[in-house]
Amino acid sequence: MLDSLSAHKTPDVIRWVNKKPYLHFHFTPTSSSWLNAVEGWFAQLERRSSYRGVFTSVKELKDEIYRFINVQNRELAKPFKWVKSAKSIIASVERAKRLLPN
Repeated sequence: MLDSLSAHKTPDVIRWVNKKPYLHFHFTPTSSSWLNAVEGWFAQLERRSSYRGVFTSVKELKDEIYRFINVQNRELAKPFKWVKSAKSIIASVERAKRLLPN
């Protein structure tokens, strides 16, 4: 799954994808609020948890990720509220589909 960054749709990328029939790109609508939230969460994970960390094993890295998740859930979690209607979101998806090569 990719955002609608133009770099993902260049002729070189499209040729590369077309040579791999098992690979399918799914583009999210521009300014997808939920994707922005996910990207923001991963950016926080990197900045606050792993950026300056030194991990000598996969287990240490996983332990740090789970520690970060537990702190987030315990202290910072709050419900996400949709601000767009389903009709508006579906219309945005339909517009994005028209931009994809056949």
